[in-house]
Amino acid sequence: MTVTSAAPGRRVRTRYRSPGPGTGPEPAVLTVVRPGPATSVQDLGRPGMAHLGVPASGPADRRSFRLANRLAGNPEDTPALEATLGGLAITLSTTRQVAVTGAPVPLTVDGVPVDGAPRLRLRAGSVLAIGRPWAGCRTYLAVSGGIEAERVLGSASRDFLTGLGPDPVRAGAEYGLGPVRPVPAVPLELAFSVVPSGGPATVRFRWGPRHELFDAADLHRLTTTRWRVSAQCDRVGARLTGPPLAIGSVDLPSEGTMRGAIQVPPSGEPIVFLADHPVTGGYPVIGVVTDADIDLVGQTLPGDELRLAPVH
Repeated sequence: MTVTSAAPGRRVRTRYRSPGPGTGPEPAVLTVVRPGPATSVQDLGRPGMAHLGVPASGPADRRSFRLANRLAGNPEDTPALEATLGGLAITLSTTRQVAVTGAPVPLTVDGVPVDGAPRLRLRAGSVLAIGRPWAGCRTYLAVSGGIEAERVLGSASRDFLTGLGPDPVRAGAEYGLGPVRPVPAVPLELAFSVVPSGGPATVRFRWGPRHELFDAADLHRLTTTRWRVSAQCDRVGARLTGPPLAIGSVDLPSEGTMRGAIQVPPSGEPIVFLADHPVTGGYPVIGVVTDADIDLVGQTLPGDELRLAPVH
């Protein structure tokens, strides 16, 4: 499989090597000091390839990802870093604007705490460290100019289901940075992400396509239970625990699935599909989370509670 960048004839690599003395200015580089528990490169993914068996992938919280790039002055599809449960630390070889959105986290620069502003100017050589979120789980870091990473099927997103895309971020990894663009002002009301906090989150969904396989008691149970996110949650999906639905044994051919599909396996515990979901499945889909609310599910942690609210 050929791996190329979006620009014709230009190849980029995850690890950037210096061109050596006498060959021009040093490239702008982001270096990973600490990767944290799980950090990956993401852009807006590979939509439209399900017929080839390729998931769309992309950020688990698209709203926060897009916001990070807007704050950094980048097009919304520019590759950036998605850090799960914090722990990421980076340094830059040149001074750039950096935006941090998504799950709110403590930030330090060279060990000194900085305020909660979503955008800051990071000087060359300084180390920006992201702590553990106090709400939600996924934080996005975008750098003005964007990071350059290998692209597979036109995307730099790491897909953890299929293994497509750049390798998971590791300590010492280096990523080239693109040219700086003017950084626009962003209205204050757009500079915040939405993450679960406090009581159960309300997640809206639409019925179908297989809700007719469930009786009235199950449909009622789905919408009145305070579901809890189980330990079985990742970028593929989140399994919910609670009183199981009585689906029993069904014989369905494999059908196409999508981000936000609420699939009910034989255990009766619903699974909400997220960014790296499989493109087909044989268990009935009782409903689909709205596009506006699936990013909220992408920020949930094991133990978080949510309610599923039908919309029409």
